[in-house]
Amino acid sequence: MPMLSLANAFSDEDVTEFVARAKKFFMADILRDSDFVLAFTAEPKIDGLSASLRYENGVFVRGATRGDGTEGEDITENLKTIGDIPHRLKGSGWPAAIEVRGEVYMTHAEFQRLKAHSAKFGGQDYVNPRNTAAGSLRQKDPKITASRNLNFFAYAWGIAEDADGVSTPPAATQTEVVQKFKQWGFATNPLMLRTQSADDLIAHYRKIEEQRATLGYDIDGVVYKLDRLDLQQRWGFVARAPRWAIAHKFPAEQATTVLTGIDIQVGRTGALTPVARLKPVTVGGVVVENATLHNEDYIKGIGNNGEPIRNGIDLRVGDTVTVQRAGDVIPQIVDVLLDKRPEGAEPFQFPHICPACGSEAVRELNEKTGKLDSVRRCTGELICPAQVVENLKHFVSRNALDIDGLGDKQVAQFYAEGRIARPADIFTLRTRDERAMKKLKDADGFGPVSVKKLFDAIDARREPELDRFIFALGIRHVGETTAALLAKEFGTVERFRETAIAAAQHEDGHSVFPEIGGIGETVRSSVMAFFANERNVQALDDLLDEVRPQPYVVTISADSVVAGKTVVFTGSLEKMTRTEAKAMAERLGAKVAGSVSGATDILIAGPGAGSKLKKAEELGVEVISEDEWFERVGQ
Repeated sequence: MPMLSLANAFSDEDVTEFVARAKKFFMADILRDSDFVLAFTAEPKIDGLSASLRYENGVFVRGATRGDGTEGEDITENLKTIGDIPHRLKGSGWPAAIEVRGEVYMTHAEFQRLKAHSAKFGGQDYVNPRNTAAGSLRQKDPKITASRNLNFFAYAWGIAEDADGVSTPPAATQTEVVQKFKQWGFATNPLMLRTQSADDLIAHYRKIEEQRATLGYDIDGVVYKLDRLDLQQRWGFVARAPRWAIAHKFPAEQATTVLTGIDIQVGRTGALTPVARLKPVTVGGVVVENATLHNEDYIKGIGNNGEPIRNGIDLRVGDTVTVQRAGDVIPQIVDVLLDKRPEGAEPFQFPHICPACGSEAVRELNEKTGKLDSVRRCTGELICPAQVVENLKHFVSRNALDIDGLGDKQVAQFYAEGRIARPADIFTLRTRDERAMKKLKDADGFGPVSVKKLFDAIDARREPELDRFIFALGIRHVGETTAALLAKEFGTVERFRETAIAAAQHEDGHSVFPEIGGIGETVRSSVMAFFANERNVQALDDLLDEVRPQPYVVTISADSVVAGKTVVFTGSLEKMTRTEAKAMAERLGAKVAGSVSGATDILIAGPGAGSKLKKAEELGVEVISEDEWFERVGQ
């Protein structure tokens, strides 16, 4: 059963209509059977990360994120570090195989502890408990996840099979399922209610809303479900959501505080982003000291569409403002209490000069709309230290070159110390360190072992995949998907470089740069602008002296036994990540599907393969192991 999102309710009327729809659907049952009970459950909607846990014979064997609802990211080892998740189920009566679903979250107390610890030792600035919990679950080292003290509430089941593989619900109702989870050793939310009345659901919503600030963890609404599992199946699904459940969302929590200052931050593409500094205030259990201000028009009281926001009132330092956590995540200023504006408060003058390098900051003309872009950008590019540092951080980030041990903190430190200024410098670190008087092993936070690991990790990325390499360059508008399309089109970094430079130097660059499916004029113009800058080209050439991006090759059928085949990966892969497996198969000319069907040619099954393996066997699809896959493709 897929892990789907829920439809939302934003008013009492929406809840009443939800109950009315249920009664209408089951009206025949209500009229036919005087004992028929149409009951609902109400429970807090935890603001965390959804996870699915698979138990076989009572033992936890695999866990994953929700992903696209059908297939998620394997995070088994990290989930094992959470105390609320039993490694072995308690008691008895559990099915031979069961999938337990719930929410991983971080308490306010743990979030504040982590923020304080990070600030003390110069670490990263954590934004909110939900994002921090999600990032903690995706750590490569389970020890880091364990140090974050995450929690888990169990609230639903996905599959439950007996010893013969027959699917059988673990109980008759949602209420009983949660009770069983508690008996088996899971933490369950104590604020769950069962009732037959829409009025009771709404009253429980109000009660939870009142308790929200004192719960010690984030919630963003209340979830209502049909209690009987058989009725859930009968009512079914629509599009990407079940008909039998709905999430009654809370309005964003607000608080009043004082705007004490406006700082300007410079991003890797040169965008000057204003950030509000606020007198600390608690909003939804989280202390808010900063808020996004987006751009200079936003400060003036103008939206991106040119229409007034906040009734056209501008923001000034000293103003008393209303702050809310939009979606209970990103703090925003939504109103100004004009009657409390101090005398002499001056309109904010947005800088036309980059605060990091002194270069001119401009608002570019949007060729499509004929209007000025809402974002003001620094024109300094590679002479701007803020852009350089942010670009270096991007270059080594997880989805770019992914250099283990070289994170944001280390990049900023190395830049400040003069060790790196361009991507190429990263790959000459070892050689330069050998000649340096002050060795990296003697720097704060490093030692001989950690330095060797870092240098080895850098050397391990000297032959990156072409799509990752293009993404790592940080070309504006070129994300991961676009980078993959460019890599597939050009095949080699040399051809990409030559074509882009030729287009950049041509009077009509768009006639030289090829049209590529999925890539529009904005991206093509951005690529040409990047290569029109001689400093960018020189930085790239210096980098190519140190690294050799691998050609992006889709092998034709004469050379690849899997070209033209449709393949599916399932279970835990031990020699490669799911992303790497997909990229390998596509480079070999295979089509990678997310589910098994009659069109599937090969299923590559790792440990813990479940429903996909069963379906493949039913359809007669060829099933091979990960090792057999490598043997077949000759790698």
